[in-house]
Amino acid sequence: MRTYSFIEGSCHNPIAKGSYESRLLKLRNTLDRADYVVIGAGAGLSAAAGITYGGERFTDNFADFIARYGLTDMYSSAFYPFETEEERWAYWARHILMNRHDMLATDLYRLLLHIVEEKDYFVITTNVDGQFEKSGVDGGRIFPVQGDYAYLQCARGCHDKLYYNENLVREMARQTKDCRIPSALVPRCPVCGGKMDVHVRKDGLFVQDSQWYASYKHYQDYMEKACDGNTLLLELGVGYNTPTIIRFPFERLAAQRRNITLARINKDYLGAQNRIANLVSFDENIGSILTDISKSNLY
Repeated sequence: MRTYSFIEGSCHNPIAKGSYESRLLKLRNTLDRADYVVIGAGAGLSAAAGITYGGERFTDNFADFIARYGLTDMYSSAFYPFETEEERWAYWARHILMNRHDMLATDLYRLLLHIVEEKDYFVITTNVDGQFEKSGVDGGRIFPVQGDYAYLQCARGCHDKLYYNENLVREMARQTKDCRIPSALVPRCPVCGGKMDVHVRKDGLFVQDSQWYASYKHYQDYMEKACDGNTLLLELGVGYNTPTIIRFPFERLAAQRRNITLARINKDYLGAQNRIANLVSFDENIGSILTDISKSNLY
């Protein structure tokens, strides 16, 4: 069995050329002919869907934290060295509610599912906001490599159980005062008694539970089939934060096999590390591209 590890490529491939119409038609034709579609989703997809971590969405909802700590956006705030657990969890409760529990399925994710729902598809994503499941994608078709905001884990990784957090974080948010939660609400590991963390990969202590390994196995099995058919790798908003998870492996596969086409949709990072014969790239708006692809007639 082949192993689809997260390996960086080594060569360079020029950015794909051509008019928007010609590139869109190529993508649509490739999608229509595809036996398999592998969606690789990064932060750019959720940002395009409106789940932004900066700007007014941040300033309107975190004014008290901005005033007290000088926070600038939700991404960097996740690494802020809060002095107490009461302060840290006051921040995280609001972050998790905004981006996970209170965020409904977005129109863009629903549109993406509509485009591929008649195909044999699978999703690998570094996003931790649960948008694919909320949009109706069966959990057996998703490999959420980096975790999920909806769960907590032991900060030390002392055991591999995860804990659903919605009721707890809602209570934390309800009782937040002066950017702190009551000490009684600070979560503690039920096994070692130590600190808890949000289940998001940030270091070597990230917990990979039995469901994570099952999802990884499903992805491996799916890719085993996809390598032998007409396959579209549909990469959406994947940059260089964690390129060894989706970006570089997708490039490597597309470079090795002519039956595989890589469609890269990214406003900033279109270049490739490998020479890829079947590459179609877009720096246009993700929502506009998916909307146009969904139309019954193209030009």
